[in-house]
Amino acid sequence: MKTWNVNSIKALKGQGKISCLTAYDYTTARIIDQAEIQLILVGDSLGMTMLGYKTTLPVTLEHMLHHAEAVARGVVDAMVVVDMPFMSYQISIEDAISNAGMLMKNAGVDAVKIEGGAFRVPVIEALVENGIPVMGHIGLTPQSVHAMGGYKVQGKKSEDAIKLVEDAKALADAGAFAVVLECIPALLGEEISKAIDVPTIGIGAGAGCDGQILVTHDMLGLYSELTPKFVKRYANMEADMKMAFKQYKDEVEDSEFPADEHTF
Repeated sequence: MKTWNVNSIKALKGQGKISCLTAYDYTTARIIDQAEIQLILVGDSLGMTMLGYKTTLPVTLEHMLHHAEAVARGVVDAMVVVDMPFMSYQISIEDAISNAGMLMKNAGVDAVKIEGGAFRVPVIEALVENGIPVMGHIGLTPQSVHAMGGYKVQGKKSEDAIKLVEDAKALADAGAFAVVLECIPALLGEEISKAIDVPTIGIGAGAGCDGQILVTHDMLGLYSELTPKFVKRYANMEADMKMAFKQYKDEVEDSEFPADEHTF
């Protein structure tokens, strides 16, 4: 059995110790798992980081299945959550159950994540009732980027902040085992975390959340098209990769590679 599941993640509520990163392939997932990260999200951010789209909207169910299968094969202990892509759960509850069930059954993931506030309660309840764990996601919801007018901080006005607290309570009451809070003021992130009895996973929501998530390509310096304020770069792998590729090219051109030790 995996170390990390719905119950063990929920048991960390209030400790601020849940770490989560995205993964889209077997190799990265294996390394993240070996680093003892508790949660791995197969995010629809793969549309931007892996497929070159400008937003997450073009990502399909087939894309998510393909990448989630690879990630699941690389993980031993972490709980793997997969994003349900745009329009895979919005049309009807029946569609949501069918698509989420397919991801769980065929990809071998442990839970799904869907975006949206209290209006998603019927979908979350239906999924949970059918044995599908759900992670919620409120605040900045990238699948609604056009409706929101861009990637902007949410909940700065008092009425918007109150609505987000209500949304978080509704998702928790509906059975979500955790709720992602994206791009909201730190004080609001702390308030929501205290208001609900399931873990909050912050991304640009302050240190008062029960856990944190970053897009792996952002924190490794592999994706520079968007540079959110909340991202801390723990490495500059783009520069390192360019240097390695250039060195390889130079050695090939100078007949330095392959050397004797690389030759049969």
